[in-house]
Amino acid sequence: MKKSKSVILCVDDDQDTLDILRVALESGGFKVVEALTGEQGLKKFKAEKPDLLIVDLMMEEVDTGTRFVTSLRALGNAAPVFLLSSVGDSLSQQTDYSDIGLAGVFQKPIDPKTLLMTVKAKLPRK
Repeated sequence: MKKSKSVILCVDDDQDTLDILRVALESGGFKVVEALTGEQGLKKFKAEKPDLLIVDLMMEEVDTGTRFVTSLRALGNAAPVFLLSSVGDSLSQQTDYSDIGLAGVFQKPIDPKTLLMTVKAKLPRK
């Protein structure tokens, strides 16, 4: 029986960031689904049922990322959600990110090795 790849949904309004995430995650054996807006992200979430999500904090509007996470919770999401932010370190010091349903925060620019190590630790083997 062939193992299926874990699906990771990446939501960010910066295509360069999505490209970096895709290259790093695909090199680790994951299937990557991308969305450029929170609205696209919700559609792809419903269609793909991802195993993990990485969501930019500030997209079309300043709080799009947190609203997206709130919408995921309302849809019954059980997959780990990581926020991607240029203010990640200060955010994690000011906010208990688990209160808003996050598994963690990745700081931009993202380190591919840290990304893969963290994602592999959070996902069950398929």
